Amino acid sequence: MPSPRRFLVASTSLPLALGWGWNLSLYVGMLLALLLLMLLLLWVLLKQLRNSAYRGSVKPFVNFNAKHDAEVLHRAMKGIGTDEDAILMLLTSRSNDQRQQIKAAYKKSYGKELVSALKSELGGLFEDLIVALMTPPVSYDAAQLRKALKGAGTDDQVLIEILASRTSEQLKEIIKVYKKDCGGKLEKDICGDTSGHYRDLLVMLLQGKKKEGVDEGMIEKDAKDLYAAGEGKLGTDEAKFVTILGSRSAEHLREVFAAYKKLSGSDIEDSVKGETTGNLESLMVAVVKCARSVPTFFAEALYGSMRRAGTDDDTLMRIMVSRSEVDMLDIRACFKKLYGASLYTTIQEDTKGDYCKALLYLCGGND
Repeated sequence: MPSPRRFLVASTSLPLALGWGWNLSLYVGMLLALLLLMLLLLWVLLKQLRNSAYRGSVKPFVNFNAKHDAEVLHRAMKGIGTDEDAILMLLTSRSNDQRQQIKAAYKKSYGKELVSALKSELGGLFEDLIVALMTPPVSYDAAQLRKALKGAGTDDQVLIEILASRTSEQLKEIIKVYKKDCGGKLEKDICGDTSGHYRDLLVMLLQGKKKEGVDEGMIEKDAKDLYAAGEGKLGTDEAKFVTILGSRSAEHLREVFAAYKKLSGSDIEDSVKGETTGNLESLMVAVVKCARSVPTFFAEALYGSMRRAGTDDDTLMRIMVSRSEVDMLDIRACFKKLYGASLYTTIQEDTKGDYCKALLYLCGGND
């Protein structure tokens, strides 16, 4: 009978003699290679999912260097003449957050404000567009609202566009920045410039008191209440429309609109247009459209800003700047679907010069 020690030596040396050690190393290597391949595929998949979820046309620039960009801009403005192409190509290919970092780097390197330097070198609509791009999104919205409210008259189109399309969280930030930058209370200023049910709905939207999610038990009731407040009676209970449109989530409203269509045989937009007029009608229609599809709302607004006698550059610029990092890809798709022409081509036909070039870069491509 062999000793235990001999048996142990023999049993451990047998696999090596048969080549199992080499095979085991090969198998381990193959498993590690397969694991690395799986991790690589997972990384690619996650990257694609992240890219597909991002619907802006302007993305953060890879290998971003704020100091280098500041130097490029300084050279573009140095000496006689200005290299507008260098300025627009750089700033339209950086995210707003990166532009803020460039501003800080420029100030540190050259001791002056980048926006002031740009304004001294540029002019016209191109200057306005570049300055808008250099403004943080919330500050830009706050400034647009202040501009719409100050002085004689009110730019109701701006009030309606911003308050109907921004999320409750965005509106809360706008209120804070408005107070800080403009030195007043946004709600108070809106109430001072508007009146009636139009004012009431604007304030409800601004306060962001919409209920979250879908309340299944309220869908039919809301649809019936809207019908009873409009088509189902002589006259219109505008307060009921304001209450429902101003306090329900977009998801809930879409369900209500579908129920309303079954109940009345007509779209809620047609009912609103038939029952209300003026700014209240415009605001209610905007709320309805944004509840259905924010990109479609902006696609229609962009089309309206260009396909008319003269271009509404304020609206065109405001939308292109504010949506370039949000949902411009979806807006482009909606524009093409609605009008059979690309947003890119339409901008080309309606604008010119460096202003046009910068808008096209923000558009992000031709569909």
